[in-house]
Amino acid sequence: MTVTVPAEWAPHRAMWVGFPSHAELWQEDLEQAQQEVADLARALAGPGAERVRLMVVGDEAEAAARALLGDTSVEIVRGQFGDIWLRDTGPIFVAVEAAQGGGQGGGSAAAAGFQFNGWGGKYSLEGDDIVAEQIAAASGAPLVRNAFILEGGALDHDGNGTVLTTRQCLLNANRNAGWDEASATSALADALGAKKVLWLGDGLLNDHTDGHVDNLARFVAPGVVACPMAFGVDDPNADVYAQTAKLLASMTDSRGSPLQVVRIPSPGKILDEDGEPIPASHMNFLIANEAVIVPIYAEESGAFAVEVIKGLFPERQVIGLPSTAILTGGGSFHCISQQEPA
Repeated sequence: MTVTVPAEWAPHRAMWVGFPSHAELWQEDLEQAQQEVADLARALAGPGAERVRLMVVGDEAEAAARALLGDTSVEIVRGQFGDIWLRDTGPIFVAVEAAQGGGQGGGSAAAAGFQFNGWGGKYSLEGDDIVAEQIAAASGAPLVRNAFILEGGALDHDGNGTVLTTRQCLLNANRNAGWDEASATSALADALGAKKVLWLGDGLLNDHTDGHVDNLARFVAPGVVACPMAFGVDDPNADVYAQTAKLLASMTDSRGSPLQVVRIPSPGKILDEDGEPIPASHMNFLIANEAVIVPIYAEESGAFAVEVIKGLFPERQVIGLPSTAILTGGGSFHCISQQEPA
């Protein structure tokens, strides 16, 4: 049996998205966050050509979602979650091929589920530990449970068995105590069919995920990886971006091919209400069937990033959408979604 995580640009059967449903978590940002997620869902269902399955919790959230989305094709799915970060709490869908044969057919899909401990024990919310089984059941894919802690945003995949990650997150003692590169690589090989793991260092400043790679570096095609470049003289992550690009340029993928590195402008210095830098990243874009949706935090840097990303995805429409309220919760479009491969 061969297991592979399809690349995000491969065709999707559906896209799962979490809808902000808990007023006590989002407080004064709730309505704006709901609007931003509704705009994302609308873009995915329209230009993105996705079957969007929007997961909501409770009557009030369902009513808000229906009011915002009207008569669009977005499917509203009742469920339970602690919060909207389905990339981390949901399953990672894999393609499974029978060992024998080699001809057409014989493939199936499965949902790989993992232990979740609130990003190293920072946020323990009721319902987050059952998101994977809910999405797997609704998709009709068998859930394959894995006994180690992993969040989907900690990894990025090229569809050929190459996995990008950061040591800061994957080897953090607050996830799987005692893990080193060898044990982590073995676990990813068994669960997700990883053939080669590419190790970056630290992620973005003040990222409570301990440096998820989907804020730092993403595959955009086989052998091609995008990562940020600093925007403005006071970009708080300038050194991390430079080191990341240097590391990537020295790496090869699972096929032995050197990586081509492309740079996408960062949003620059984005501050929270207390004046502290927050981990805003255009790398948290979401690749849909016929579009790429890019989170925008500031007009100038956002427009620049969208233009660069258009060059990376000439066959898709590239759409920039505001994600400032979602970011107050700690993430953006990629963090709140999970693709279900065709």
